[in-house]
Amino acid sequence: MKDLNALRVFVRVAQLKSFKAAGASLGLTASAVSKAITRLEAEVGVGLLQRTTRSVGLTDDGAVFFENGKQILSEIDQAENLLSRASAGVYGRLRIHLTEGLGRRVVMPMLSAFLGRYPGLSVSAELSNRTVDIPNEGFDVDIQIGPVADSRLVARALGRVKFVTCAAPAYLAAHGVPQTLDDLARHNCLMYAHIHSGRLREWQFVENGRERMLTLQGSLQANNSEALLDAAIAGLGVAHVSRIVAREALAAGKVMPVLGDFHAPGREVHAVYLKAHTLAPKVRAFVDFLVEHEVVARAQA
Repeated sequence: MKDLNALRVFVRVAQLKSFKAAGASLGLTASAVSKAITRLEAEVGVGLLQRTTRSVGLTDDGAVFFENGKQILSEIDQAENLLSRASAGVYGRLRIHLTEGLGRRVVMPMLSAFLGRYPGLSVSAELSNRTVDIPNEGFDVDIQIGPVADSRLVARALGRVKFVTCAAPAYLAAHGVPQTLDDLARHNCLMYAHIHSGRLREWQFVENGRERMLTLQGSLQANNSEALLDAAIAGLGVAHVSRIVAREALAAGKVMPVLGDFHAPGREVHAVYLKAHTLAPKVRAFVDFLVEHEVVARAQA
């Protein structure tokens, strides 16, 4: 293999199924991507991609080459990471994915201190509430809420996000303050809905020492906790959001907590990364920084 850059381009095209998207992620034009693929196919002597006006797919030979190519690049990246750690330390670009609430209120405020510690490093961050595929999307670290089941990934605990049930004072004055979990059925509950499935997120409580999960109903569903909190502040109904999201509104009295005796311990937050990246200096530095600064606990204090 003479042209490792062309191999990287091919792997990225296969992952994203698009010349344009692959070029954008690598800082190349679509034309440069096409030329790199042509060079690579000429070098290996077989067609690797099936191109149509609408999509890009792998040939049978391309599928085999893709799996081996990913492994080759992973091993090269690991070797380079070990060398960089031993010599120049932490540098390069760190790609991270964050949920919007955690990203805006927990991680972004501390990036200045982190990058000040590692001036040779830059960060590319995506803030969204979608589920990402770390191995195939090229992220170095994903900050996830909840359990991590993928055996390819390492999950390092960062703390627990606690949730609060809250509503605006005007809403509570008009509709009453719920005293029991069953009272919630008589209130307008503002529900988080997962964007693809439409499934509603259950509200987690503890009653008589046992966990109780409730799926409630109301006039608003959204896939963004900040939006649900805004609606609660406006007096639309009762919201169940993380204390990280609700912290400022609670402190300002814009919403009032209810059912505090029933609140559960919360959900685990993890920094998740590929096992192959365990020794990558930039990944280790970022995750260690999050743990050192207890970012989840501080955001809820």
